[in-house]
Amino acid sequence: MRLVLPAVSAVLALLVLTPLLGRGFVLNYDMVFAPDQSLLPDGLGLGSALPRSVPADAVMSFATALLPGDVVQKIVLLAALFAGPLGAGRLVPTNSVAIRVVAAVWYGWSAYVAERLFMGHWPYVVTYACLPWIAAAGLAVRRGEPKALPKLILACAPAVLTPTGGIIAAVLAVVCSGRRTLAVTVPVTVLLNMPWLLPSVLHPGGSLSSPDGVGAFAARTENWGSPVTSVLGLGGIWNAEVVPGSRGMPLLPVITLLSVAVALAGLRSLAPRWGLAPARSFVVLGAIGVAIAVFGTLPGGGDVLAWAVSHVPGAGLLRDSQKWAAWWALPLSLGFALGVEAAGKYLTNRTALVALAALLPLITMPDFAWAGLGRLEVVDYPADWSAVRTVLAADDGAGDVLALPMSAFRRFSWNGDRTQLDPAPRFLPRTVVIDDVVYVGGRPVSGEDGRVATIRRAMARNDDLGAFGIGWVLVEHGTPGSVDPGVLRGLREVWSGPWLTLYRVPGVIAPPPAGVPRLPVVAGDLGALAVVASGLLWLLLPAGRFSRSSHSRTAEEQACAH
Repeated sequence: MRLVLPAVSAVLALLVLTPLLGRGFVLNYDMVFAPDQSLLPDGLGLGSALPRSVPADAVMSFATALLPGDVVQKIVLLAALFAGPLGAGRLVPTNSVAIRVVAAVWYGWSAYVAERLFMGHWPYVVTYACLPWIAAAGLAVRRGEPKALPKLILACAPAVLTPTGGIIAAVLAVVCSGRRTLAVTVPVTVLLNMPWLLPSVLHPGGSLSSPDGVGAFAARTENWGSPVTSVLGLGGIWNAEVVPGSRGMPLLPVITLLSVAVALAGLRSLAPRWGLAPARSFVVLGAIGVAIAVFGTLPGGGDVLAWAVSHVPGAGLLRDSQKWAAWWALPLSLGFALGVEAAGKYLTNRTALVALAALLPLITMPDFAWAGLGRLEVVDYPADWSAVRTVLAADDGAGDVLALPMSAFRRFSWNGDRTQLDPAPRFLPRTVVIDDVVYVGGRPVSGEDGRVATIRRAMARNDDLGAFGIGWVLVEHGTPGSVDPGVLRGLREVWSGPWLTLYRVPGVIAPPPAGVPRLPVVAGDLGALAVVASGLLWLLLPAGRFSRSSHSRTAEEQACAH
């Protein structure tokens, strides 16, 4: 019976990812992996942009130095989709394997995972997978169990690849660990988040965001229900293009509300099993996640958020508000499983009830299976990309790369015309400047990188790009957008193929603008690594081993002396 839960978790992961397990890359929206990602200043938060993918890019640089990038991508996705349901099934306080399976399926086969995967937000999927393990380790810390703190550290480590993931993980860890351990858990979680936190605080342009994105990135309804019902069902992402079609099913709001009612009834049994304080704080955090997710859709909520992102540093993390519903996922899944367990005591056919409960997520969202029924596919980069990478790696000339047309996203026919983030910053061995203006529903949302705005104005005047630290211009073909011929006039063509053309900017190339101070950022990175390493060593070398050995030696010495 011990293998049932891991087997179910593996089946859930394979139901989604089997079509994607061949060689090649899954490139969709924000999910861009490269064969061998170089470690560049932006990956450490030392560039001109805010550290939104820090330290994820740095971690991928080290990972792809050991394994090909497409293999790394498959390992990450498989591990996340397997570990999430397994952790939820282990966390639910019950002796029933069947009820653990219900919790696992509800947690693993959720709209949150599907929408974030289709959006390419793989670090959020990783964070989501870590949450059950973080909660379990935090509860163990609260109980004072041995080796609980290093387990909490290691459970949080994969979740802190991005700022949002780091905050979601840290708050859950602190809440589950309890007030008595704040002196330990708060410093530990802060240190784990230093790789992105320090670059954000020290960023020369500040960390304010455009208020334009508040309405564009607000949670949205997926059917005749409200954004509240969408979020309660762990859906409601702002981008309608990544929402599974089944989320528009007319019965879904009713099913969602009934599921929430069952979950709330089931959560009543958490207090006698976990204790009142941890159970209450666990559920309250879930409610806070829902409240944050829907706040921008409430009367006046959008205005408050617009003011906050314009005046409060870091408040831009609240724009894509639906992501905070991750805190609600565990109370919903565990509560529903416990509610089914309680209802089963009053039914003669308990097996049918549990089976229906376990299958309900798959029945209501069948188009999550098989890579979203073909929504995602594996592709290969054209040879142009490797050729340009080789040229740039062999040239020791100064300057960064400017990618044209000016657009953050591309649509290539070799990738099925899917919308994808420009792969150049991760594929090429030099810092690549791309546009950071995002269009949502045809409306532009201003970016936060002052260097991009400066270069855009320089191109409009046909100024010398070398004066702005640009040594190369990469034109990407076969994607929407145009390039002003005046920008290319006077540049020297270095390499050209059907998909890419690389130009060299002549003359003196100025150094790139000063960014975040390196020393404190590197110190923060080393501090985070030290915390993770100490947690790992703590588990490998359990506390007390040396003291016991020392005590034994002392006893032996005393015996010999007598």
